[in-house]
Amino acid sequence: MKFSLYIAKRYAFSKSKSKAINVITAIASVGIVVSAMAMFIVLSVFSGLKQYSLSFVDDLDPDLKVFTPKGKSFVVKDRQILDLEESGYFKGVAKVVEDRLLFTFKDKQAVSTIKGVDSDFTNVNDFDEKVEYGNWLEPDTDEAVVGVGMSYLLSMGLFDTENVFEAVALKPGKGTIENPEEAFIKKHLWPTGVYVLGNDDLDNKYVFVDIDNARELLNIPSNEVTNLEFALADGVSEGKAIQKINEVLGDQYIVKNKTQLNDGLYRMLNMENLVVYLIFVLVVIMALFTLVGAMIMIILEKQPNIKTLNQIGVPVRDLRKIFLFQGLIICLVGSVIGLVLGAIVVSLQIAFGFISIREGLAYPVEFSWVNILLVFASIAVLGLLASLISSSRVNASYLKL
Repeated sequence: MKFSLYIAKRYAFSKSKSKAINVITAIASVGIVVSAMAMFIVLSVFSGLKQYSLSFVDDLDPDLKVFTPKGKSFVVKDRQILDLEESGYFKGVAKVVEDRLLFTFKDKQAVSTIKGVDSDFTNVNDFDEKVEYGNWLEPDTDEAVVGVGMSYLLSMGLFDTENVFEAVALKPGKGTIENPEEAFIKKHLWPTGVYVLGNDDLDNKYVFVDIDNARELLNIPSNEVTNLEFALADGVSEGKAIQKINEVLGDQYIVKNKTQLNDGLYRMLNMENLVVYLIFVLVVIMALFTLVGAMIMIILEKQPNIKTLNQIGVPVRDLRKIFLFQGLIICLVGSVIGLVLGAIVVSLQIAFGFISIREGLAYPVEFSWVNILLVFASIAVLGLLASLISSSRVNASYLKL
């Protein structure tokens, strides 16, 4: 093997007598470098976009969320909340009531999700830090915090005493409605804050109010919630926290983490990454076709030398390994050069943000060693296959020519 590797290195780093072979080999090598560089950069871009997209849902969703599988709300006792808070597993335990409602301001209307929260909500989620204009709502008041998208949609300002911001819900009951005005529950709210996440859908999604106001609008009893939200304490595993929740509340409830709450988004992002990766695998395969052609031409050119080596006792297996190693050397060196160039480009984008989505927001990229290993391993495996194909040209019939 040492002999085959030595000869392979000589062939890989020396020029051929034929200019055509040198040109084709150079094209194949550049193709590997460019494909490795492009694959790493694009995977880094999609990793950055994935983290950028998930950063929005991370802002919205708690570490754990509890639902009931039956109906919209469930009873939770103060003793149960106290047991969970005193367990040491959680930094915060928030009671939440939420549902879709109609909101009106002046002559404009919009549908959004009302989210009634208690005073412990800010210990579960740092949403109060996302309020760019005004202030976070005070407990036991009619104050409301809306998204910047909702504010624009309704042309609504803060602390407006002349116009009414109103939440409208259907009143439960049976029978015929004689007076349309009696068919609705209406609640005047006082907008005191506007949150900004930078995503149009999420900036329209929620209207935060005190939990009692949400219960009144949704006709939910004072001892019931639609879900519980938890922030894990430092060092506490998710499994132990879920086990504690089941012990206190019972195992009849559904407990989801952030990934499970956004499983559709995660699946979509992972599928996008997979499709992009497969596309660039095809690009690498096309570059390796050129390498196979160059290697076969080199094998034909080196035929007199190969015959001489065979006549002095070098077996065909070792002769074949010479070109196998040569192809691998070209692939691995090309992939390393391409990854270094790609890493430089990605690092410069992270440091200086040359390419921007909009003013003040650099195009997100993520430098990941996983992507480096993935690109290197992909080119190594495909390069091995290409080298095996080209080196198989060295056989008994080849030596008889």
